[in-house]
Amino acid sequence: MLVWLSVYTFFQFINEISLIGEHNYTTFSAVIYVLAELPSIAYSHASTIILLGCLLGLGHLTSTSQLIIVRSSGTSILQIATKTLSAALFFIFIATLLGELVAPTATEYAKSYRDNLLGRNTSAVSRQGFWLKDGNTIINVKKNFDGHRFGNVTLIQTNKEHHLDAVLHADKATLDGNQLNLEKVKHYQLKQAGEFTKIQSKNHRNYNIDIAFDQSLIDTLKKEPREFSALGLYKYIVFLDGNGLTSEAFKVELYKRIIRPVTLMVMLMLSMLFIFGSLRDATLGKKIFLGIIISLFFELSSRLGGVISLRFNYDPLFSASAPTLVALAIAYLLLRRKSLGV
Repeated sequence: MLVWLSVYTFFQFINEISLIGEHNYTTFSAVIYVLAELPSIAYSHASTIILLGCLLGLGHLTSTSQLIIVRSSGTSILQIATKTLSAALFFIFIATLLGELVAPTATEYAKSYRDNLLGRNTSAVSRQGFWLKDGNTIINVKKNFDGHRFGNVTLIQTNKEHHLDAVLHADKATLDGNQLNLEKVKHYQLKQAGEFTKIQSKNHRNYNIDIAFDQSLIDTLKKEPREFSALGLYKYIVFLDGNGLTSEAFKVELYKRIIRPVTLMVMLMLSMLFIFGSLRDATLGKKIFLGIIISLFFELSSRLGGVISLRFNYDPLFSASAPTLVALAIAYLLLRRKSLGV
């Protein structure tokens, strides 16, 4: 993990160099941003990390003939695999905690921190909605349905002296080009009358307000399924289903998270085939190269399963778990066959 993340950090920092010097974005800021992204990278690449880690560890035991001594003592390949799995459970537990508890918060902080220093529109994204500052107007959206339609929208307007000028609350809102169309609006206008503040309340069936941002900014505020924790995915699925909106993409991601520990075990079992298979005498570089190819192929198969599920309305649980279950069956049968000397 340390080697893999070090390589990622190096290339990601190079990618950020072009932005250093823009507004308040410094070299130190780029380092903080890259480091805050590491928990998410570690979790998303855990399958590759555990496969390569097993290749390095057991590969060393093979090259020093220690596994031969273990085998000659009567220990079968399946027993060695079981011991290796039990040792890897600690890594799987840490990786799961890192991905579900630390990564979502760290990634959200990294994006907000970077955008603020680059002078972009100040915004904060919550589980269902977002905050957005547009000139002298602060917009809070509680429910972001699809990037065009919103629910429970509040606009806080300030004057040139940055004092509170008006508050508008709408049950629904629609983004139409450079206008935000509000429905069922309660408008509270504040006026200073001597030492007192007079509040005038009005109700509008429809109310339009000009905005400076466009659809592309709203799209950047929309959180992708992989940016949620498992608990956040579940709550968001309940929210979408309750509003009659499609939630299949989030269900696929949730089922992938649930089966992720099994996936990590499968990758470890696949690495065993390199150690005890026909590639046991291959060079370490060749093993690592083939290990990366297998992990990337497995990740591609998993993503294709999700896309096929969304395209042809297959069961999300089946599409998320099928690649892992197929790989598990193949790895177990091959290991058992080699253990029995067939």
